[in-house]
Amino acid sequence: MQFDLTDLRLFVLTADKGNITRAAAGRHMSLAAASARIKALEKQAGMPLLYREARGVRLTPAGEAFLHHARGVLRQAEQLRADLQEYGGGLRGHLRMFANTTAVTNFLPEILPGFLSANPKINIDLQEKPNPEIARGVLDGRADIGIVAGPVDTLGLQAIHFSTDRLVLAVAKNHRFARRKKIAFAETLDEDAVGMQYGSTLQTFLAGVVDRLGKPLKLRIQLSSFDAMCRMIGAGVGVGIVPESAARRNQVGMGIALIELTDDWSVRERYILVRDRDTLPRYAESLIETLCEHYRDGVA
Repeated sequence: MQFDLTDLRLFVLTADKGNITRAAAGRHMSLAAASARIKALEKQAGMPLLYREARGVRLTPAGEAFLHHARGVLRQAEQLRADLQEYGGGLRGHLRMFANTTAVTNFLPEILPGFLSANPKINIDLQEKPNPEIARGVLDGRADIGIVAGPVDTLGLQAIHFSTDRLVLAVAKNHRFARRKKIAFAETLDEDAVGMQYGSTLQTFLAGVVDRLGKPLKLRIQLSSFDAMCRMIGAGVGVGIVPESAARRNQVGMGIALIELTDDWSVRERYILVRDRDTLPRYAESLIETLCEHYRDGVA
């Protein structure tokens, strides 16, 4: 198919407004010109993209698919424009990263400042995503690097192991579990729970675990960081599952006790996902090396 960005913008606006006349006005063109452009798109597609009705238009099933891809192309075009403007200002590299909750909130804030300071001409677009979405994002090119933990379908991507993540149960020091050395997650389900925000990687994972156990979490509060979770746990609001590194960082100040989980899933290997490491730009390879060295040097 041959189309330009003007056609795509017109089609998206038509879908949004449900009316070709209003879309034509919004794109500063005549109704005849707008209709001709949309008909040309339909001719190239070989099928109608819109149902023409008395009070406007609505998308056909093919039109729904076309709209989805048109929005994606326009987003990429806008990102290209923004990236080129940054390169014009002296930027030498732009790195897109998808990472899970633990990476975004726990260890990347410790690692990335040093990397960015050492690479002042490199920008990083870091987005928190669920593990499956991270792999898909790297595969389809929306991300250059992905960071995942635990059992994940890597979709044939190259997976670089860089550390091991252990989940633990955190409780207030005066909690009845505080003297336990080990515990099964199922034993904690009668307790009030402190969790991460809805949609976070860890909370989505735990939701799957409790579904299999057939007993829901008794969530009292959901928060956006592990530090905030530890503060609530230490105050006696409830118990919570947190990465061991985040829990130990807060153990003394927040007054919490940590208990090892006996569940196999509590130990999760961390991987960096890339499409082809050999073709990555040097600054992307440098970030991978920084991550691996951070943990090779024994930093938790």
